Amino acid sequence: MCGINGIFSHNKQSYLPQVQQMNKAMAHRGPDDKGTFSSDYITLGHQRLSIIDLSSAGHQPMHTPDQRYTIVYNGEIYNFPDIKKELNYPFQSQTDTEVILAAWQTWGNACLHKLNGMFTFAIWDDKEKSLTLVRDRLGIKPLYYFYDNEKLLFSSELRSLLASNLIPRQIDPEGLTDYLRYQTVQAPNTIVKNVRMLEPGSYLEIKADKKSLITKKWWHIDKCQSEVPGSYQEVKAEVAKRFYASVERRLVADVPFGAFLSGGIDSSAVVGAMAQVSNRQVKTFNISFAEKEFSEAKYASHIAQLHQTDHTEINLSPNDFLRELPNALNAIDHPSGDGPNTWVVSKVTKQAGVTMALSGLGGDELFAGYPIFNRMAKLESYKALYRLPLGLRKTLGSALQKVKPGVASNKMKALLSLKNYDFATQYSISRQVLLDDRVNQLLHTPAQSPHLPIELLKSFSLNDKSILTKVSISEVSTYMQNVLLRDSDQMSMAHALEVRVPFLDHELVEFMLSVPDKFKYPHSPKKLLVDALPHLLPDYIVNRQKMGFVFPWSEWLKKDLYELGTHHISQLAQRPYFKVDALTDLWTQFNNNNPSVTYSRLWPLIVLNHWMEKNEID
Repeated sequence: MCGINGIFSHNKQSYLPQVQQMNKAMAHRGPDDKGTFSSDYITLGHQRLSIIDLSSAGHQPMHTPDQRYTIVYNGEIYNFPDIKKELNYPFQSQTDTEVILAAWQTWGNACLHKLNGMFTFAIWDDKEKSLTLVRDRLGIKPLYYFYDNEKLLFSSELRSLLASNLIPRQIDPEGLTDYLRYQTVQAPNTIVKNVRMLEPGSYLEIKADKKSLITKKWWHIDKCQSEVPGSYQEVKAEVAKRFYASVERRLVADVPFGAFLSGGIDSSAVVGAMAQVSNRQVKTFNISFAEKEFSEAKYASHIAQLHQTDHTEINLSPNDFLRELPNALNAIDHPSGDGPNTWVVSKVTKQAGVTMALSGLGGDELFAGYPIFNRMAKLESYKALYRLPLGLRKTLGSALQKVKPGVASNKMKALLSLKNYDFATQYSISRQVLLDDRVNQLLHTPAQSPHLPIELLKSFSLNDKSILTKVSISEVSTYMQNVLLRDSDQMSMAHALEVRVPFLDHELVEFMLSVPDKFKYPHSPKKLLVDALPHLLPDYIVNRQKMGFVFPWSEWLKKDLYELGTHHISQLAQRPYFKVDALTDLWTQFNNNNPSVTYSRLWPLIVLNHWMEKNEID
């Protein structure tokens, strides 16, 4: 795992000083080595975190023997030994980097379909004078870029692009609207004007003699298919087979490794599989709280004892977290409504001598674990409601809002106010943090930009999909990729810790997106996963209340973090996009326990202002 960056110039200008500054800005991603390469049209930079082949043979940028191809790469290819056997190439290292380079030289971009892993990389072709940027199927690793018809800048981190001082530090108005709606910005947009993200499963090409970018999808989540057996017993067996294979693939490393263990179904399954396939004791890490109602420590401890792991419990009080919060906020690369939890557990994991850790991220998205799966299934079954007159439905929504005020009734009112039933719109409203009427109250200019998640989902081929598969595709392509994965990357790499996600092995994902709904959710969330791995998931884990890495934010923001919140909300209110009274009133409503204004509506705003201050964003 590493950090990559570079600058391509149509006019052959050298940008070595700028790339060195970009490297410096993300040195935390790769403290083991650094390198640059500069030639006509191209300057590349790399920061290395050594995971496989720790020797100097893994130095990047890396070249083919004939010097035609040069690569900078961030990620892990888990099946690289198998690919290596297919190649006739004079290998000089044991790295997966060199395998990608050799595969590209042999097969070109067709090699992408052979890769199993998480990755972004850039390959310079000195003969064709072309640069290709590539991102993995599921967007596990980020890649940002900026193009102004003269030069293309790219990097693993947004702050690295900003460090070049070649990009205007301006908020993108559409990105801001998207952020207020969804606590993130949907790729390919970002919060910074004219900075884009390469979309998952895509590659980008640019050539010296053509002032245009070509982007193409090389993997489509809505079109992937896998053969599924007809019986439940066979499906369970296939799930177990693919899951174990995924975990085992992700244990290949030349450094100490561990796992995040919340004590929930997903992380417990990962730890249990690790313990069975690994030849060394697994290290596990759990966050617990002084507030017992928020603590999952006892469940994590049960799993640790069951599998005899080397277990570390991280006990936090509000004061502990308050001391860590400034550092966690400073680690945020692209603003988001999530992340400090991963920062804390990553810090302790790294301090324990672990350089690579496995996470249960992705289990909810594949196995229908979130409440939104049940909600969307119910909405689908209530489609007949949309035959009622719109006025009547609006009246019903308003009545519900009065009887039971809160976030859920506000969203139901918005859903009932739609002209027709539409899956993409229904899903996106269900996932909104601030609804459009609230966004319009906060901004001087009413939000007119389209909902990016709606546009994305409408571009997919979903008509032939079952409802739970539709929700899985939606969750993976929006919330997971643009909140969970982005935060996991930026917060773990702040400590030079690599996080691997077994549930997002593309072979497992493709299979699960092909499994019929009747096997996924007959009566309870994640039943298929539980039934497939009964020996890893005891009843006391399966049947307990789901919590996840939940911080007691509401209590903290009203007490220990009140001054922090007041400062950032006040500062944000002074920025030209926002109405002062509306934003300060939102903060007041939260502190007065308005059920429609929960902590998750305020925290993204606090993060946004902190990020803008730190990065000097206009």
